[in-house]
Amino acid sequence: MAKSIEARDLNIYYGSFRAVEGVNMSIRPAQVTALIGPSGCGKSTFLRSINRMHEVIPGAYVEGSLELDGENLYDAAADPVTVRRQIGMVFQRPNPFPTMSIYDNVIAGYKLNSKKSNKTATDELVERSLRGANLWNEVKDRLDKPGAGLSGGQQQRLCIARAIAVRPDVLLMDEPCSALDPISTLAIEDLINELKTEYTIVIVTHNMQQAARVSDYTGFFNIEGTGKPGKLVEMDETKTIFSQPREKATEDYVSGRFG
Repeated sequence: MAKSIEARDLNIYYGSFRAVEGVNMSIRPAQVTALIGPSGCGKSTFLRSINRMHEVIPGAYVEGSLELDGENLYDAAADPVTVRRQIGMVFQRPNPFPTMSIYDNVIAGYKLNSKKSNKTATDELVERSLRGANLWNEVKDRLDKPGAGLSGGQQQRLCIARAIAVRPDVLLMDEPCSALDPISTLAIEDLINELKTEYTIVIVTHNMQQAARVSDYTGFFNIEGTGKPGKLVEMDETKTIFSQPREKATEDYVSGRFG
C-alpha cells in the first residue's frame, strides 16, 4: 500500500561533511514526486537516505526526522533491512544478477527476505511481478534464460519487477532512464504512470521533460558552491514548478539558464 514520506529539518552527513542541509518535504502517497537539480546538489543523496541506502558508505548519518506514514525510519529500533524491503530502489543502470535466470532475478529479493513458499505460489509471484513491470508477454517463454541477456530497457523493467516482488510501499528510482534509448525510456515512463496507483514513487532525473511528463510534484535542489551542502529550494505541483515557480533559481534551472 502506498505510504507518505515526511522529511523535517533533515541533514545528511558523510563524516564531517554535510552533503544535504535542512530538507523539509512532504511526499504524498500514490503520487510521483520528481527531484531535479544540477549535479552534486544532493538529490540522489536525499533519495538514498529515504531507504537508508546511503548508510552503506562508512561514516554516513542523518540528523532530523524522516518518517514513513508517521514511523521514524531512523528510530534506534528500526531495522535497515526492513526499511529497504518497504522502500524499494531502482538504480541508474539496469543491474540484473548476471548469473541468474529471469525467473530467479524476480524472486531474488523475495528469497532474501526469508519468505518460504511453494512452487505454485512462487510462479504466481513471478508472473504477477513481471506483469506489473509490463514485461511478462516479452519473457514468459524464456524465464529460465539469463536476465543479462535482455535488452537494456527490458533489464530495467526486470529490475522493477524484482523491486515490486517484495510488495514495497514506496519505489525510489535514481535516474532510471539515463542509460536507455528513447523507446525504452517511454516504456519506463508509461510504467511509472501505471505503478503510481499502487506505490508512492520518487524519481531523480536530469531530464526536465521527463519530470514534466511523469511527476505530480517536483522538488528542486540546488547548491550554492563547491563544498556547500545541497538544499531543497522549492517544492510544488509539477505544473507550478515549470510554469510559475516562486524562486528565481528554480525558474532559471527549468528554463535552461543554468545547470
